Amino acid sequence: MTKINNELEYKVFSERMEELLQLVDNDTTTTDKNLVELGIISALVADYEEEHYPITAPTLVDVIKLRMYEMKLNQIKLSEMLGVSTSRVSEYLTGKSEPTLKVAREISKKLNIDAHIILGV
Repeated sequence: MTKINNELEYKVFSERMEELLQLVDNDTTTTDKNLVELGIISALVADYEEEHYPITAPTLVDVIKLRMYEMKLNQIKLSEMLGVSTSRVSEYLTGKSEPTLKVAREISKKLNIDAHIILGV
């Protein structure tokens, strides 16, 4: 088999992969039939998932909300931290407006978010 063709096959192969994961570990030799089978099935499952369940890059809004959660910040605290109004933070979080370069720089520094994510590059 060179490709998983449908959801049923994907489910069957995923279940088999889980079974094989219980049979191998870091000390399993590379010639072990279970490890070889696991390698083949893993590649098939990964290819299917890339085609049917692609993982997209998070948006700036997603990253800011995650960082707010991690840092236990609400919109008021974030607005104070960035030096903007709470209504402006609300606009950023709803996607109604984008931060200025100055605010983007503050978001990057204060929330420790990579500038590439903020600039969308």
